[in-house]
Amino acid sequence: MATNIILTPGTAKSIDGHVDRVLKDLGHPEPPLCLADVRELLRLDLQYYSSTNVGWLQEKIHQLRVAGKQVLARPWLMLDVVKKLDLKALVIPDRKRILLDADQPPPKQRWNETHEIIHDLLPWHAGASLGDKQRTLSLSCHSQIECEANYGAGRLLFLGQRFRDELAEAGSVDFDTVKQLKKTFGNSLTTTLWRIVENSDGPALGLVSIHPHTSPAPGESPVRYFIRSPQFATRFPAVNELALFARIRTFCYGNRGPIGSSEIILTDGRGEAHEFLLECFHNHHDTLTLGSYQRAHATVVSLTRTSGLK
Repeated sequence: MATNIILTPGTAKSIDGHVDRVLKDLGHPEPPLCLADVRELLRLDLQYYSSTNVGWLQEKIHQLRVAGKQVLARPWLMLDVVKKLDLKALVIPDRKRILLDADQPPPKQRWNETHEIIHDLLPWHAGASLGDKQRTLSLSCHSQIECEANYGAGRLLFLGQRFRDELAEAGSVDFDTVKQLKKTFGNSLTTTLWRIVENSDGPALGLVSIHPHTSPAPGESPVRYFIRSPQFATRFPAVNELALFARIRTFCYGNRGPIGSSEIILTDGRGEAHEFLLECFHNHHDTLTLGSYQRAHATVVSLTRTSGLK
C-alpha cells in the first residue's frame, strides 16, 4: 500500500510555475490536453518500443546509437536496463526523446508520457532519471523525484488551475463529479479521483483497492493507494486505510459500477468525531472509493431524571 506524499508548498509552487508556463505558451488550451502539442512546444520526440519484442527494441536502440550521443554509446547496456528493470517509459535528455512501452494500455501510456515530460521540464531533474518502471510510474511513489514528476503530470494533464475552477463549479463532490471530470479532461477514473482529493480544500480521502468481496494475494495489502487531501492528512493523522477497507466490506455489493455507499464516522487528532460519505465504484480492475466530508458528528447526551418519595 502507498500513501500519497504531500509536497512542501515551495516545491509544489515551483512545479506549478513550470506547468503554468507551458499551458500559457500553449494558449491555455481547452481539455482534453493534446500531448502532441506539448511535445512540439518542448521540442520533444516520442517513439515507442515493445518490451515483448526484443529484436524490434534492439533496432530502435541501434538507431539511437547511430545518432552518436554519449548516453547511448553502449546500446546493449540500454537494452539490458530496459529488459531487466522492466521499464515502461524512458526519457533521454541528450536526444530530447521519450520512449514508451507500446504494450501498455493507452490510459497508462498517456500517464507515462506526461510523467516523462515533467522529468524533462523540471530543471533540477536533469540527469536524475533515465527510465521508469511500473512502480515509479504508479500514482504514488515514495521517491521524492518520482513524487514530483507525478504531481507535475497531474497538474499538466488536468490543466492546472482550470481543474480547480471546474471542481469549484461542481459544488458538492460525489462520484458523479469524478465521472464528469474524467470525461471533460480525458483521463482515467483513477487519476481523476486522485486530483479531486488532492485539490480538495477540506478533508477528503480516496482509496484504490481490490474488490471488497475478494481477498488479497499472500503478503499484499488489499489497498493499493490511500489518497488524502492536505487538510485530511493534517486533521486525521491516525486514520487507518485497512480499517477503512474493513468498513467498505460491510456495505458494498455487486461486481461492477457503483457497488455501495454509506456514511461513516472518523475521529480527528483532537478526538472529535466527524461524518464522511464513502462512495465505491468498481471499474473491473480496482475499487475506487471517494470519501467526502459531511459534517461534525453530533453527540447525543442522554440525561435521566430521577425522583424519590420522602
